[in-house]
Amino acid sequence: MNTDRIAQNLAAVERHFHSEALNEVEAALETFTDDIVWEAPAPNGLNRSFSGKEAVAKNYRELFASMRDVKFQFLQRFATEDRVVDDSIVTFEVAKEGYWHFPVGAKIEMRLVHIFEMREGKISREIVFDMGRPM
Repeated sequence: MNTDRIAQNLAAVERHFHSEALNEVEAALETFTDDIVWEAPAPNGLNRSFSGKEAVAKNYRELFASMRDVKFQFLQRFATEDRVVDDSIVTFEVAKEGYWHFPVGAKIEMRLVHIFEMREGKISREIVFDMGRPM
């Protein structure tokens, strides 16, 4: 077991979430490989996928613009040499139409499970399972 690599993976994901919390899209993108794949496969959730840093960056800008008053409650996070799994609850208010299947102004509580595939200390694939409901 390569504990340095595991620590490096956890640190990269922590930087990624920290950047998201500060709404710093460019800093969040620095934690990705150039060939990043971002997918949210839940049919009753976001249900979309993007490949490459440019497409993922556009998605992130739209995502961040669609929410306000975002708060994360981390439940657990663990890593291997190739993956990081994060389980959390996020609450937010829908700020803009077009991204979420909830109306503008809706206050949402969402269970989020992320599986991050890692390569050389960066995120190469972000799989997001989102399970949200109005509060």
